[in-house]
Amino acid sequence: MSSSLITSHVLDTALGRPAVGVQVRLELVGDDGTPVQIATATTDGDGRVRAIGPAVLDAATYRLVFASGGYHASLGSPVFFPEVVITFVVADGTVHHHVPLLLSPYAYSTYRGS
Repeated sequence: MSSSLITSHVLDTALGRPAVGVQVRLELVGDDGTPVQIATATTDGDGRVRAIGPAVLDAATYRLVFASGGYHASLGSPVFFPEVVITFVVADGTVHHHVPLLLSPYAYSTYRGS
């Protein structure tokens, strides 16, 4: 496992394969709701972000922002959701958080992975 406590895996469910080259931002959501960028990454050849962010996190609210519009545009697919924002709470900043994304041109789904 990577030293990052946050990882992701993006699968293109319309094509039945990993979503390669999706840009991803990790943001910390402040008490006033304002997001602050912490790190960026791009999905690899298997659609994975193996490391984004620090090895230890503060207990707080975070967001992963996936540039789905750029990914779909690069394939010549329609762009309905230009980005997917997944907001989640980290209660224990020493525990690994895997946040998968299932993506298609007109839908997306996520869950707490392992």
